[in-house]
Amino acid sequence: MKIFAIEVGNLGTNCYIVYSETLKRATVIDPGGSLERIIAKIHDEQLVVDSIINTHGHADHVLANLALKKATGAPILIHEDDADMLESAQLNLSAWIGGGVSCGPADKVLKEGDKITVGDFELTVIHTPGHTPGGISLLAGNVLFSGDTLFAESIGRTDFPGGSHHSLIRNIQEKLMVLDDAVKVLPGHGPETTIGWERKHNPFIQ
Repeated sequence: MKIFAIEVGNLGTNCYIVYSETLKRATVIDPGGSLERIIAKIHDEQLVVDSIINTHGHADHVLANLALKKATGAPILIHEDDADMLESAQLNLSAWIGGGVSCGPADKVLKEGDKITVGDFELTVIHTPGHTPGGISLLAGNVLFSGDTLFAESIGRTDFPGGSHHSLIRNIQEKLMVLDDAVKVLPGHGPETTIGWERKHNPFIQ
């Protein structure tokens, strides 16, 4: 499994192109903008994109959904509890950051425990609501794509509509902190970290 990270959009969202180097099959996680750079990497690596996955429905993670789908033919996947956000500028918050955008509908909705096959590896869906009702993390081997659930020594905001601080902390503790210390965490914003580091140093979950 190879991972290529691109910081996209005005809010510095981490978009991840995750692919099989041998089979050349890929998924794109959180295409929140910068379509040309995403497409350039896909073309450079001669990849076939099997899916577009949103870790949640906020605009800075979904703005390039439709354009990327048009360019690749890949379906859009999001947790069932955030699916409505793709089609509502108010719910995805794009109405408040410079023009309302509809980024849907989803082609497939996800739920806890779903497996997403990409070439010769799988991503397991972990439902981690709190930042949004349908926020998810994705586990692939020893790598966790945590969206806006868990950041390096921080956590996602919970003051947006549908947010819950109690739910976010509970899900981080019960679903993410049970993972091995060595699991690498690739968040929706900011630098990478590990479960072990966050277990010791994240002030929000001590």
